[in-house]
Amino acid sequence: MTASDQALESLALAARAADSKGGDDLVALDVSTPLPFADVFLIVTGNSERNVIAIADEIEDVLGRGGSPTKRREGHQTGRWILLDFGDLVVHVFHQEERLYYGLERLWADCPALPVAPLLAASS
Repeated sequence: MTASDQALESLALAARAADSKGGDDLVALDVSTPLPFADVFLIVTGNSERNVIAIADEIEDVLGRGGSPTKRREGHQTGRWILLDFGDLVVHVFHQEERLYYGLERLWADCPALPVAPLLAASS
C-alpha cells in the first residue's frame, strides 16, 4: 500500500507551512503499510519552544484553510513535541532535544522516506 493522493497533498501543504516558519530537517515517511490510521508522518524540528508552537500553528492554519481540519492535537502548551493529527497525515513538530531523544526516524526506519525538498522548491 502507498500513501493516498490526499495525504500527499496535505504533506505538501504542511511541509511548505513548516518551512515558512523556519522548520528544520523535514522528514516525511510513508507509514501506510504498517499503520491502519495514517499514511504519512511528517517530522519537523523547531529551534525553540516558541518556534515549535509557531510551526504547528501555521501547519494547522494552512491545512484548515485547505479543508483538512485538525482531528487531534497534543503537546501544544509545552512546545517541546506537538503532535497534529489530520487523519491521513500526522505531523510531529519537535524541539531539537526531543527529536534526538525519541528518534522517530529510527523507530520507523523500515518505512520509505518521501522526498520533501521538491515540495519546498515547488513553492518558490
